[in-house]
Order: sequence, then structure tokens, then C-alpha cells
Amino acid sequence: MKALCWYGAQDVRVSNVPDPVILNPRDAILKVTSTAICGSDLHLYSGVIPTMEAGDILGHEFMGEVVEVGKGVTNLKKGDRVVVPFTIACGSCFFCNKDLWSLCDNSLPDAKGAELLYGHAGSGLFGYSHLFGGYAGGQAQYARVPYADVGPIVVPEELTDEQVLFLSDIFPTGYQAAENCNIEPGDTVAIWGCGPVGQFAIRSAFMLGAGRVIAIDEVPERLQMAKDNGAEVLNFMEVEVGEALKQMTGGRGPDSCMDAVGLEAHGTGIDSLYDQVAIAVKLETDRPAVLRQAIVACRKGGTVSIPGVYGGLLDKIPMGAAFSKGLTFKMGQTNMHKYLKPLLARIQNGEIDPSYIISHRLHLEDAPKGYEIFRDKKDKCTKVVLKPHEHNLYPSLQSRPWELK
Repeated sequence: MKALCWYGAQDVRVSNVPDPVILNPRDAILKVTSTAICGSDLHLYSGVIPTMEAGDILGHEFMGEVVEVGKGVTNLKKGDRVVVPFTIACGSCFFCNKDLWSLCDNSLPDAKGAELLYGHAGSGLFGYSHLFGGYAGGQAQYARVPYADVGPIVVPEELTDEQVLFLSDIFPTGYQAAENCNIEPGDTVAIWGCGPVGQFAIRSAFMLGAGRVIAIDEVPERLQMAKDNGAEVLNFMEVEVGEALKQMTGGRGPDSCMDAVGLEAHGTGIDSLYDQVAIAVKLETDRPAVLRQAIVACRKGGTVSIPGVYGGLLDKIPMGAAFSKGLTFKMGQTNMHKYLKPLLARIQNGEIDPSYIISHRLHLEDAPKGYEIFRDKKDKCTKVVLKPHEHNLYPSLQSRPWELK
């Protein structure tokens, strides 16, 4: 089969690799019908996540048709169309039983690396380095799904792939991030980052009763999409964000602040320059410019929600401000299994059609260019969906901007 494989920073290629096979009675094999490039994949593309190995198959947002099941899988059958959560969970450990699915005790084959780095290991993840299990990802024509009796959900025939694909990650991730804001009716929520997760966080914050959402970014099409979804917007290249938020909230600050950017944040202040130098000399591993802003901007007694991925060590975090203001922090990988069915119901009820986020539909063979345009925000790119088994996806040259002369 063909799959998108990682060979180093800025080096991903479509390669011929062995077809996946059933390794455990609880496995299933999927024919991948739709998969997507996630902002978290760009961390791998940039080479900032350790323990990647040449030839690793990328991708953790995918869905498809069941073509084979192990003897222990009784909830799925050949031909079922399913969405797969990006976190891999056993369904029976202490953490799974507490709905903390992303902290599963049993889905990481070798937990030593994660325990050494983080103290304890979380769940395995598809296509996201050997630190998180070394599982082959879903940017491929076929994929093996462990614990298939627990993770994938069957989707109704009347819904298209594009309506349900983002149940695999970014819709639940945005929803959990909004839920972590402890929103009370009428609250003001500030969200840094208007990429796909940020967009779903905006919609989710309104679903949960927020009165105002203030979205912060610099990319025009992302800011416009946020505005179209009901948010007030700030371009951090044009205003001093902290001061603007004070003015917009009568000096109090937002009730909750969300960092939907994570470890590769960009900023305009001296702290961002410091981060670049500190990373170069290995004094820190991540760039937490947004996290610093969120902590300082949040109102007293407020909540800082962090769906943006952090992988290592941060410096110059204003913990004095957090302590003085009595802030609550909530963060972590998404407990996917908790949200799949409730959010599927919201899609079925017509509350949201997640496909609005898609700007580019590409064949798997064009995935390397898809990574490039998503990273560089070319051609007004907001989200790339890959179709591993389809051709003739390009009604015009505009959807293949690299071919334009």
C-alpha cells in the first residue's frame, strides 16, 4: 500500500509499505477513505517531537471502511464505516473507567520513555512518534486500529466523510478545550490561535453558553472565519493583545483564556526573541509566548485552558501572576471516547457541519505539498483533507496552487 512516511525534518514522502495485518484479537483493519493533516502533525514535520524514526507512517485524523476484524471485535463488522479517535485506549483500566481516556494505562507498548520524560505515561497515539507507542498512522491507504472494540464508532450512512472526519480529533479537542474553560452563561472567552482547533473551540464555547469569544491570530482568512463564527477578532500584529483585552472587558480581563497554539507559538515581544535564543542553546524546548500572554491577560479567579501541544520544558512562565490571581489550569490530550457520540449527535441534529473548515482536498500522493501549504498558510489554507483512494479531486488549478505559473 501507499502511505505518507516521515524521513526527517521537512522531509515527508509517499512510500510503498507493507499492508497492515491483524496482530491482536482486538484489532481491526480499515481501508482509509479520508484522512487529514493536523496542526500537531506540523510539529513532527518541523522536527520538534523526539523519537521519530525514518519510515514512520504519519497521521492521526482518519476514518474508513472496516475490511477485517480480529476475533475479539464483536461491535464492528466488515463494511462498517467508522471514525477512529486519535488516542488509543483499552477501555478497562483505572483511567479509562474515569473517562480519562487519553491517560490509558495499557495502550503504550513501552512506557519507559514517557515515564522518564513526564513522570507517568499517557495513552498511545496514532502516527505520533515512538514516545507515544510508535503506532502507524492513518495517512495511508489502510491502517491497523488496536482496541477496535473500544475506539471506533460507526457513522450513519446519511452523513458524509467530511461531516464526521473531524470527530477523530479536532472537533472533540476544541470542545474539550472549551469545556475546560468552566464557562458560565455570558462569559467572555479569549482564544489564541484560529487554526482548526481554535475554530472548533470558538463554536464550542458558544454551544456551552459563552456570551463573547475574542479570537486572536494574524492570518486574515482565519480571522475572517472566526468572525463568521461569531467571534470578535484581534490581529496580534496590529494591536498589543493584553491591553486590547483589558479595554474590551472593562479592565477585568476575560473569564477564561485558551492557548490553542502550543509549543511553536509566534509573538512580537522580547520574550519571543528570548525563546528563539533559548531553544538554539537548548535552555528550553518549546516557545510559550501565547501561554505567557494568556496567564497575564486572564481575570482574577479565571481559567486557562491549554489544548495546544507542549512537549518539553518551558522558561519564563509568569507563575507569580497565576498564583496571585488564583488561576485554574486545565490541559492535556483529548479524552476522545467521552465526546464521540455526543458530538456526533450535534452533527446529526444540524447544530454544526464541521466540513466548513476544509479548504483543500488532495490525493494522498500530494500529501507532501499539503504539509507545505498548511505549514506556510499558502493559498488561504485552513485544513487539508487527503483521499487515499480517490483521483480527479481537482476541478481547477486553484486547488493545486503549486502548479500555477
